[in-house]
Amino acid sequence: MLFCSRQYLVFFVAVFAVYWAMPVSRGPWLRRARIWLLLGASVYFYASWNKWLAAVVCLSSTADFLLARGMDHFQHRRWRQTMLGMSLTMNLALLAWFKYANFFLRSLEDALHAAGATASLPVLKIIVPIGISFYTFEAISYTVDVYLGRIRAEKSFSHFLLFILFFPHLIAGPIVRARDFLPQIGRDKRWDWARLNVGVQYFLLGLIKKLVIADRMALFADPLFADPTHYNTAAHWSGVLAYALQVYCDFSGYSDMAIGSAHMLGYKLAKNFDLPYLAPNLAEFWRRWHISLSSWLRDYVFLPLGGSRAGGWRTYRNLFVSFTVCGLWHGAAWPYVVFGMLQGLLVSGHRLWQEFSKKRPALERLLLSPPGTHLRKATTFTTFCLTLVIFRSPTLTSGFDMLGHMFWRHPGGGHALPLVALWLPALAMYLAHLAAEHNTWRRPLLSLPSPLRGLAYALTLSLALLFNPGAATAFIYFQF
Repeated sequence: MLFCSRQYLVFFVAVFAVYWAMPVSRGPWLRRARIWLLLGASVYFYASWNKWLAAVVCLSSTADFLLARGMDHFQHRRWRQTMLGMSLTMNLALLAWFKYANFFLRSLEDALHAAGATASLPVLKIIVPIGISFYTFEAISYTVDVYLGRIRAEKSFSHFLLFILFFPHLIAGPIVRARDFLPQIGRDKRWDWARLNVGVQYFLLGLIKKLVIADRMALFADPLFADPTHYNTAAHWSGVLAYALQVYCDFSGYSDMAIGSAHMLGYKLAKNFDLPYLAPNLAEFWRRWHISLSSWLRDYVFLPLGGSRAGGWRTYRNLFVSFTVCGLWHGAAWPYVVFGMLQGLLVSGHRLWQEFSKKRPALERLLLSPPGTHLRKATTFTTFCLTLVIFRSPTLTSGFDMLGHMFWRHPGGGHALPLVALWLPALAMYLAHLAAEHNTWRRPLLSLPSPLRGLAYALTLSLALLFNPGAATAFIYFQF
């Protein structure tokens, strides 16, 4: 049920209307009814794709709820460790089975062949649950936080299930923390026009990103990655730029629509993107890109490994491990793993460069000057685009071949890409980033009278539908 589909629009309007028709002033039973309404809608939302995998999510969430309650009940450290271990083992085993089983089997088979052995391992017929990486990480963060005493175990089963299953973030995040979301469930939700306005703005912004930019950029990127040898060097650079715009607008568009849907129901989800393509270095980039994942990896992988406290090579080791996990989280294929490794190496290289430049004040002043800052932003964006070649390619070999075609003249079939249709959306996106960075758009929009603002929203929706190149496609991050 895509956020940009008519099916979701009908579903959301129905849930929205019934939800706000329940006045909380009539008694606590209506507050509980609202929670069960959202819970039932969330189960239906996931079950509309696959009812059996929806049951798997509900059963694993039930086990996490009971284990966390057990950790709160038993104070003996060994019992608490046992229950945490059971939770982690269950969640990671489900993730490994559904998402990584065939990857491990293929990798083992390739290793045996490389060693000279003959082996033919079976390919398992497994349907990967949509969004399994997102809700698995949410469940892990919850049980770990309960074990460490950062939060108390949730006593209400319905509240906990809603934390995991809340349909705006269920499929592709943002990755929600229990300490941020659970307190919101118990609060009274009262009608607020200002909050509804914010939610509509977020949703329409996400719709524009998805339908107008991401789906259009796919028309340039998909043919290139499907058959790179067919296109010349200039087309390679254009197609990689198109994919960079596609993956950003597709995922940040989903996040905006998720945040907007949640706002319209009285809930707040964490911001997931903060103009990452204007970041002056890769460390800052990862603080702005997929913020909920980056912060999760920081808190539950990087810091437990020692973070940067140990200094020296241990810090670089911890960065490398954290980003390798980031790559593996994205998918069960070696291009994703190598993408993560490259990010770890590049962020480590940035730390070394920082130490080098700090000892040279003239160089640091030059880098921090306006021209130096623009150069750093351009370098960061270009570097990330190059790593996306590995990320998007079906195999490592094809990825490295594409990089070779980009830096050594490759005539291919002589085919280029229609640049005007590519550069106009790219320029529009760049100008929109600058407007957002300097916050120049908010005041004119808020100063509009309500009827004109409503007309602007209607025109935005109409333009999104008008300029969409065809039927809406699934969001890229559904596969993760």
